[in-house]
Amino acid sequence: MTSTPVELRRNTRLSPLLRLLILTQLAFNIGFFAVLPFLSEHLGQAVGMAGWLVGFVLGLRTFSQQGLFVVGGALSDRYGIRPVVLTGCALRIAGFAWLGYAEQTWTVIGAVLLIGFAAALFSPAVESEVARQAVVHEAAGGGQRTRVLALFTVAGQAGAFVGPLLGALLLSVDFRAVCLAGAGIFVLVLAGHAWLLPQHIPGRQHVRLGGGLGVLLRNRSFLALCCAYGAYLLAYNQLYLALPDEVERATGSQSALAWLFALSSLLVVTAQLPVTRWVGSRLSLRRSMVAGLLLIGAGFAVVALARPANWTGTTGLLPSACFVVLLTFGQMLVAPVARAWVPDLAEEGRLGLYTGALSSVSGLIVLIGSSVTGSLLAGTLPPAVPWLALSAVPLTAVWLLPRR
Repeated sequence: MTSTPVELRRNTRLSPLLRLLILTQLAFNIGFFAVLPFLSEHLGQAVGMAGWLVGFVLGLRTFSQQGLFVVGGALSDRYGIRPVVLTGCALRIAGFAWLGYAEQTWTVIGAVLLIGFAAALFSPAVESEVARQAVVHEAAGGGQRTRVLALFTVAGQAGAFVGPLLGALLLSVDFRAVCLAGAGIFVLVLAGHAWLLPQHIPGRQHVRLGGGLGVLLRNRSFLALCCAYGAYLLAYNQLYLALPDEVERATGSQSALAWLFALSSLLVVTAQLPVTRWVGSRLSLRRSMVAGLLLIGAGFAVVALARPANWTGTTGLLPSACFVVLLTFGQMLVAPVARAWVPDLAEEGRLGLYTGALSSVSGLIVLIGSSVTGSLLAGTLPPAVPWLALSAVPLTAVWLLPRR
């Protein structure tokens, strides 16, 4: 029996839970990025930390967040997403408020660790449930799961774009006002989720905490996906490591970075859904990731080929702009697909654990790889060599991808 147009429209609509979780990602990123871009300058100028200590504190935040995603994911499998998300929001509120009043090194470190751990709770809980609901949506005839994950990506990118604008506006008061505004956003998120997030989500089973990690570590296909995704994240991280060096070399300052970052955000917000729709009807999950990784590799290759010419000024920025465009389109193909692939590889009832592990393992790869990249960029090699080496990272990831 065929579906009527009315039934098809009903099936393609997102469920209230999915809409809530996608808006959650928007709110999370507005609150987070209202504070984060201004943290390093605050620590160096207002708190008076040395440069190495600022870097250490920022590294601790990344570790307490990304490194502990697997913990938050496992807890969401055991207790459900509602208590984990609400606890994470409460801790983020406390962390932002504490950071606003922190004036000594140990208090700053405590606040930053709390902020990071809060995200390690709520982010994998939300991401795993979005992935699970996307599979349910697809099974109900609502369209491919990658479209739902693409919407999730767009919401996050929009939040990352709006957040710094809000923070810059409030910074005219002081950094404390920025932190308290970030805390206020999470107060609203906490209240909204306490009201709207269901106590029990149909189809979600709770499992015991122990026993899942051993099976995960023997899951070669999933670990291969983690390594490939980690290679992508390492490449994406060059927006903050290799690109600033190249922009400064070409123009004598880093002022053009803001425009390049804005270009990346604008591309994701405007093109993510059309790209996902076009690719989803033509390519499998694996082929979509392959195409994305090849685009990212091509972005690095463009800069590598242009470096021997040593162009400067506006002309010198063109390879960087090409790099940002290719990297961003590669991201549009890779990021939603990787999350959409996890439910196919995860053990039954352990989607939170596997979603968290994807971030934790790839975060460790980025941590190690960034150290190597920093050494390459700071070394005495010919200028094209670091970019050629970086272009090999996503190409290697193509080979690492699971075969199914």
